[in-house]
Amino acid sequence: MSAHCCDHDHGQGATSPTYRRILWIALVVNLTMFAVEIGAGLAAQSASLLADSLDFLGDAANYGLALFVLGMALQWRARAALIKAASMGIFGLWVAGTAIQHALADTVPEAPMMGVVGALALAANLGVAALLYRWREGDSNMRSVWICTRNDAIGNLAVLAAAVGVFGSGTGWPDYVVAAIMSGLALVGAFQVTRQALGELAQTRAAPAE
Repeated sequence: MSAHCCDHDHGQGATSPTYRRILWIALVVNLTMFAVEIGAGLAAQSASLLADSLDFLGDAANYGLALFVLGMALQWRARAALIKAASMGIFGLWVAGTAIQHALADTVPEAPMMGVVGALALAANLGVAALLYRWREGDSNMRSVWICTRNDAIGNLAVLAAAVGVFGSGTGWPDYVVAAIMSGLALVGAFQVTRQALGELAQTRAAPAE
C-alpha cells in the first residue's frame, strides 16, 4: 500500500470515535487477560503462558499510550511508537531468557491448563484483531497497535500447539520452542515499528525546509 493510502487511512482512524472506542475495548480485554494468564502461567509452570501474559500487559500499556497520543502531531505519535517498539523489544528479550531458564530446569508445564487458557486468549485476541483490522495501516503508532494484536493471535495459536506437544511428548520442549518463537515475533515487530517511526521523525524534521 502506498504512503498516500496509509496517510488517508490514518486521517480517518485518528479522528474516528469508533477507533478510539475500539482501543478502549482492547485495553480492557488485555488487562483482563493479563490477570487470567499470569495466574495460569504460574500455576501451570508454562513459559509460553507467562510470556503471553506479559504480552497482554505490554499491549494494554501500548493501547493506553496510543489513546493518549491520538490527534497529536506526527512527531509525537512517532515518539510514542518508539516507546512501544522498545517495550516490544524488552518483552522479546525477557521471553527468550525465560524460555532458556525453563529449558535448563527441564520444567514440564501442565498441558490441559495451557490449552484452556490459550484458547480463551486466542478468542480474546481474534476479537480485538477483527475490530482493529480496518485500521491496520497508517502511521507508526497505528501500525504498532496492529502488529501487537496480530502477534498476540499468532502467539495464542502457538501456545495451543505447545499444549498439544507437551501433552503428546510429556516434555517441556514444545513450550520452550513456542516461547522462543514469541520472542522472535516481538523482536521483529519492534524492528518494523522503529524503522517506520524513525522515518516519520525524519520526515517531520525535513518538513519546514520544504
